[in-house]
Amino acid sequence: MPQQLLRFPLKSVSVARSATALLCAAVVLLLTGCGYRPYKTTVDQFAGRPVPPSKLTQRVMVAISQSTLLGGSLELLDAKRDIRSNVFTANSTFSISAYAANATQILSYPEQTRGFVYDSTGMISTINYSTEASLGGAITTAPGPSSSWFVPNDSSEIFDAVERTGNFYMLSPTTATATTSSIATPYTFAVPSVYKVIANPAHTVILLMLRNSDMVYRIVKVNSSVPQPPGALTCQPQNQPVYCIVPVGSTQTDGTIREPAFHRPVNAYFSPDGSQVYFMSCGAECGGTAAGGDDVPAVNFANLASLTVDVIPTSANYVSPVVSSTPVPGGATDAISDGTTLYVSGQQLQTDNLFAGNLSLIPLSTKTVSKTLSISDGTHNKMLFADNNTLWIGSTSCASGEKAAHSQNYNCLTRYDITNQAAAIVPAVTPGGTQTVPYPNENLDQYYYGSLTGLCYVESLGKVYTAYGGQVHAFNTVDGSEIDNTNITVQGTANDVAYIDASTNEVN
Repeated sequence: MPQQLLRFPLKSVSVARSATALLCAAVVLLLTGCGYRPYKTTVDQFAGRPVPPSKLTQRVMVAISQSTLLGGSLELLDAKRDIRSNVFTANSTFSISAYAANATQILSYPEQTRGFVYDSTGMISTINYSTEASLGGAITTAPGPSSSWFVPNDSSEIFDAVERTGNFYMLSPTTATATTSSIATPYTFAVPSVYKVIANPAHTVILLMLRNSDMVYRIVKVNSSVPQPPGALTCQPQNQPVYCIVPVGSTQTDGTIREPAFHRPVNAYFSPDGSQVYFMSCGAECGGTAAGGDDVPAVNFANLASLTVDVIPTSANYVSPVVSSTPVPGGATDAISDGTTLYVSGQQLQTDNLFAGNLSLIPLSTKTVSKTLSISDGTHNKMLFADNNTLWIGSTSCASGEKAAHSQNYNCLTRYDITNQAAAIVPAVTPGGTQTVPYPNENLDQYYYGSLTGLCYVESLGKVYTAYGGQVHAFNTVDGSEIDNTNITVQGTANDVAYIDASTNEVN
């Protein structure tokens, strides 16, 4: 009897082991037969986008300069796992092929699966997101470096402002092939002190702004059989004009054409419904003086329909498109809107002659400032919405402002909690204290990352990526805490970032 009892459990163990072995064999066969697919890719991804060579479906592209002796690069990061390249090629990097320039700025169009990258020589190159390759050859011929540039998503034209030479260029590239791009005859306009070009997505409105000036100009397209419009600054070609540059404003009693409400205009934002243009009058922050009456920052609301390229002045009696102006004491250099509120960032001059950063909230129903909050100092030029109902604001040169002078956190990135109407500078540090930056850059500064030159939002993953002080840093949108950047740092100087798998062009 005992022997029978003994044989029973041994048989059970043997059967169990056999079953386990069969299960393991089945799992191994499944994995090896079907392949391990950590990225869960299909033949076509979101909106029919193909699977790229890297196999990554949530990519952040980093514009890098001085990464090698030969120049810079465009490196791809796995924004879902916060690593370089993909899981199959550990301890390596994945870059855009056929690109080796010192990349500085990215203009991203994920809907068209392409982007445009500006490099330190003043050239602009086209990047194919599907093939993860440069199309080869630069698509501009303007003498760099550019102070401002824009390429619409249809690639039909290139707008380039070169302050150094005082010229504005309109370039018309032909359709790019897989290997090259070429340029049709460019138009060159002499516009002294031009340093900013701003266009709406449809490029039906093209605006030009001048350094240390209260003037704004716009582009109009005319019939070559008619003379140049009255009051035009310049036209090209001169004998038979096709494009002309005309002032924005109204005719004054002294005969000049200008907009008295403009106080050192520095930027413009197009309303989400496409009906208005919001001009940022920078005021004192951009050199305006009380003596000149142009030191007051403001937002100037103008009708977009009056500024399109096909609205051609026929009389010297200009009518201003500006319908109202809102003083913004906190400063106005950049703006973004959710359709209900206009969020304006800028700096206010303090009694000690230093500037302090502010975020001003302007409900579009009232067009008056309802609240002003303290944010990072510096020149604000990055604003975007992200997960967890947050707004992120980036600036440059923050170490020479009011906060640095008073031993406050003077870093260049601000997270604004829209729900709670609370702003906080990130990372959270106490200059001179024990609360330091979590992942110092190569200069080992414990309290300051440096200028923020790149900012993008990784959709639905609760994070933003930045080019912050020349290196990549990522942050959680839920609380502003920093993500360990050990595996997303790059070799060289990170100048810009773009989430190239966004669902729409407007995301970043």
